Amino acid sequence: MVDIPSMLPIIQAIPLFSTLSEAQNKEIIDGIVMNYYPKDHVFFDEGDAVNENSCMYIIKTGLVQIDKKETFDHYKKVTVLEQGKFFGEMAFVLNEPRNARAITLGECEVFELKKATFTKLMENSPESAQKISEEFMNRLKQNG
Repeated sequence: MVDIPSMLPIIQAIPLFSTLSEAQNKEIIDGIVMNYYPKDHVFFDEGDAVNENSCMYIIKTGLVQIDKKETFDHYKKVTVLEQGKFFGEMAFVLNEPRNARAITLGECEVFELKKATFTKLMENSPESAQKISEEFMNRLKQNG
């Protein structure tokens, strides 16, 4: 189980969850697990389908590179994410294939929230679902 007091500020810093109450964020934290991954672990590849076992990720330690496929076997770096940053949420919420690859640059510890857990929270808390939906639409507008 994840430590709620140390995880709460991290969750509250994620735009998708920033408008939720502390109690609603604690519900999300209850569904988070922490995992360790070695260097060169691919979380997902561009084009991967999203299902109930798909996750969004929050980096506890380490670096994760996000890149896009240029040719069949060549990728171009988009960004490198560090501690406290998150990824995988867009496809997670939209139910669309992943639009990039995420790969560890070294050993990493990440917090994972499964889509099934997220969906259950949204079904059980219409207020949370509404707030997350509003924030997600704002992010879509900002990202063009």
